[in-house]
Amino acid sequence: MQNKEIASAFKLIAQLMELHSENPFKIKSYANAVFKIERLEKSLSALTHDEIISIEGIGKSIGAKIIELLNAGSIKELEGLFEKTPVGVIEMLSIKGIGPKKIAVLWKQLQVETMGELLYACHENRLVELSGFGNKTQEAIKKSIEYKIANKGRFHYASAELVADEVLQNLRKTVNNVAVELTGSIRRKCEVIESVDVLIGQEGLAITLPENDLGIKVNLHFCKSEAFYSRLCETTASEKHLEVIKQMGFNQEKNYVSEQEIYHSLGLQYIEPELREGFNEIEKAKLNALPELIKVSDLKGIIHVHTTYSDGMHTLKQMAERCRDLGYEYLGITDHSQSAFYANGLKSDRILLQHQEIDALNKAMAPFKIFKGIESDILNDGSLDYPDEILKSFDFVIASVHSNLKMDEQKATRRLLNAIENPYTTILGHLTGRLLLSREGYPVDHVAIIDACAKHQVIIELNAHPYRLDMDWRWINYALEKGVKISINPDSHKMEGYGDLKYGVFAARKGGLTKEMTFNALSLEDVEAYFLKKKQGEV
Repeated sequence: MQNKEIASAFKLIAQLMELHSENPFKIKSYANAVFKIERLEKSLSALTHDEIISIEGIGKSIGAKIIELLNAGSIKELEGLFEKTPVGVIEMLSIKGIGPKKIAVLWKQLQVETMGELLYACHENRLVELSGFGNKTQEAIKKSIEYKIANKGRFHYASAELVADEVLQNLRKTVNNVAVELTGSIRRKCEVIESVDVLIGQEGLAITLPENDLGIKVNLHFCKSEAFYSRLCETTASEKHLEVIKQMGFNQEKNYVSEQEIYHSLGLQYIEPELREGFNEIEKAKLNALPELIKVSDLKGIIHVHTTYSDGMHTLKQMAERCRDLGYEYLGITDHSQSAFYANGLKSDRILLQHQEIDALNKAMAPFKIFKGIESDILNDGSLDYPDEILKSFDFVIASVHSNLKMDEQKATRRLLNAIENPYTTILGHLTGRLLLSREGYPVDHVAIIDACAKHQVIIELNAHPYRLDMDWRWINYALEKGVKISINPDSHKMEGYGDLKYGVFAARKGGLTKEMTFNALSLEDVEAYFLKKKQGEV
């Protein structure tokens, strides 16, 4: 074992001891030992026990642990620290710019246990008000985590899209009058992307692309110009989709004038790129039953927005004015409820203040309307985070799980079902609590949840934040069969977050969502009527 490895083990002991607020003198002795070990010229593994403990700054106690590590390959003290520290918290120690004390604050006060959860907390502006943090620290942490995630080779669609757009623009300038299109998973708008693939309709071109800041892999595919559409169809399709259309007669060697011609030649309705996953799109295309998919321009309002009343970066007035200026008819404000202490959740007195401000803004901004909503925490037993007399003061309620996420399927499903059965629950928020590339969602019985939403007339949110995209698009079809509407919500914590709506729409399109079944594609009048009927128990 090399000195570098030994020093790393003792550095980790010191960090974990500091994380758990253990004896500061002992922590300092380990830190000093690390300093000494890193600068030793001789290898510790070549020294005797007496030689090791005689090294200045090592001593008997730490020397014995070095011998333990050399002989056993581990140290009991370190193993004990591992046992009481979540793996994700240990990983957070590698983030540049924050030490164990700050990580302890994030873990204990924000209940953050993975780098992905911490990144999302940065996006929700959760760190700014914590003692010892602030905007600069939050931004530095965010950049550090994004870099680490990027180096794992998998990317959120939103990050990959930025690279893809830049690559596409550069290529179209470089190869003028040559067909160039995105293909592969980026064209299907998958939630997670491993590479950006581009098809170029000319062979023999020598093209060198500059490296992108994220380090995402870019694959260039070349073909003859006359074969462009057959290659585009082939490279866009998932393996399962391609296998089926090949069995139906898709000829990859044939020249087509468009992708529409390809699908029509197979006796199929044209299948949009987002749908080409081998899910149920081909069966529907055979019956000419594929619907017109939802578009960003179909959305009439924005629901699920946070302001400075809880953990947002912009005021209620700023969020409302930006929403109106973007051309939307209404805005649903949903700051966090009182149990979300980490997010400055609203107590009853601050709810009253917010409602008074909304009333004043509605008078000044008419016909644009702000709806009084809340993102109410679903508590452990499935109850909502306010008594009925407060819940009924809102126009609508989004019910979401934010705490105690480590549940088995039975517990998670029961918790959600109880919330759905609450007559004040209007929308079920981010159904599984997942954070893509960072945290698995808690397991739920999707069929039971969707059936319950149908029974109790509860809308299901498709959270449009590119780290969530939850509910999963694969369950949208079942929700539509049951008549459950989907609301595409940005979960915005700042004005710029409204732009995330498009990512929700992309995911919704993959699930076959239509304008008619999208709740916030309804007009102001229809949404207002629905909220009123729901409160009165008439839907």
